[in-house]
Amino acid sequence: MTNAPPELAEAYGPGTTPEEAGLAAREWLRAALPEAWREAGERGGPAAVRQLRTPDEYRAWYPKFSSSGLVAPTWAVEHGGLGWSTAAARSAERELAPYHLPRLNPLGLNLAAPALFAYGSEDQRRRFLPPIVQASEVWCQLFSEPGAGSDLASLSTRAERDGDDWVITGQKIWTTWADQADFAILLARTDPDAPKHQGITYFLIDMHQDAVEARPLRHMGGETEFFQVFIDGARVPDSQRVGEIGNGWRVAQATLGGERQMVAGTGSGGVDRVGGGSALNLVRLARRRDEKGLSGGWQDPVVRSSIVRLWCEERTRQWTNQRVRELLAQKVSPGPESSIGKVHGSDLNQRIQGAAAGLLGMNGLAWAGLPDVDADYAETMPREVMGMLRSRANTIEGGTSEVNKNVLAERVLGLPKEPDLFKGMPWRDLPRG
Repeated sequence: MTNAPPELAEAYGPGTTPEEAGLAAREWLRAALPEAWREAGERGGPAAVRQLRTPDEYRAWYPKFSSSGLVAPTWAVEHGGLGWSTAAARSAERELAPYHLPRLNPLGLNLAAPALFAYGSEDQRRRFLPPIVQASEVWCQLFSEPGAGSDLASLSTRAERDGDDWVITGQKIWTTWADQADFAILLARTDPDAPKHQGITYFLIDMHQDAVEARPLRHMGGETEFFQVFIDGARVPDSQRVGEIGNGWRVAQATLGGERQMVAGTGSGGVDRVGGGSALNLVRLARRRDEKGLSGGWQDPVVRSSIVRLWCEERTRQWTNQRVRELLAQKVSPGPESSIGKVHGSDLNQRIQGAAAGLLGMNGLAWAGLPDVDADYAETMPREVMGMLRSRANTIEGGTSEVNKNVLAERVLGLPKEPDLFKGMPWRDLPRG
């Protein structure tokens, strides 16, 4: 049992200093965190907490976290936050870090919220942001299509006006956690006679309607976190349109910037997701090899040097991402800075996850209890192997590395854009296939 957590929004509102924020977080942790979790975090940090706590236990406890305002402390109180400065939020986050308190509903927090802050109405923000913080309404993203991946602006999902509603028909793909989602951010074409970037509108669609069907796509790690979504006459009130009609591409840039920021982080996101973790986890794996008397562990200078190099890169990535987080905290849509973190972070995470799997030795190639290939073999796969397999998507999701390098080349280095033979042509006249 724990004591009731303090009402942070009343005692530590806007204007809270970083020192006060750190104190507030410590007070809240003492009152709200289960004693066993707190002791594990103090003893061994996030790794010890993960070993002790199950994802289901964390989800059951999460309402305490979401009601504190510490999930998104820079957001206004009426939006589910505390109205704190970025510096105050960082101070609180340092206090929370040892206890491994990941945010649920990451697609709502990182993809839907930036668009709502940048282009949504205040009514939309008050309606949708608090449930995002509480994770009482889970979100997914309906952007990519079978014929519109890297060239997202060529999408063909249609939205047609019908009184106060829009009727949407089309197909989306690679939608993460579509089976769990209550709402989705969606791009649809509202004017096929406009150039492809100008005829798109941004919507918030209720996933709980018969006209929306999600079908799973199993990836090579054995999980089914990706889905293809079929939409056949789904209805969306005009009140759930974000931004002006035909301005969806601009609104989407806020979401895409947040997505690149999210993917740029080491690991695959979510709650207790699989993965080899950070470079510090490589130290633990390497030392385990030493303890077992195996070669290629922490005492090997080549292994040690490679891990330290990865750790240095990880710190650089964290500093780069911090600049983007500060923009998001100020309700500013991130620009090409998010592409820098995404390109570097995707490649770095693949190398970290690959190193983690490599440190398992033969256990990274075969493991006990492997069931038939048709079964859910993810249950028996080592976390490090699962993380390595999952990380292969990092250079594709959130915009491919090639697309993001083009963004950096054009918007940071000032290089000329590639020639576009169809620039300004109406979407309906563009060649297909």
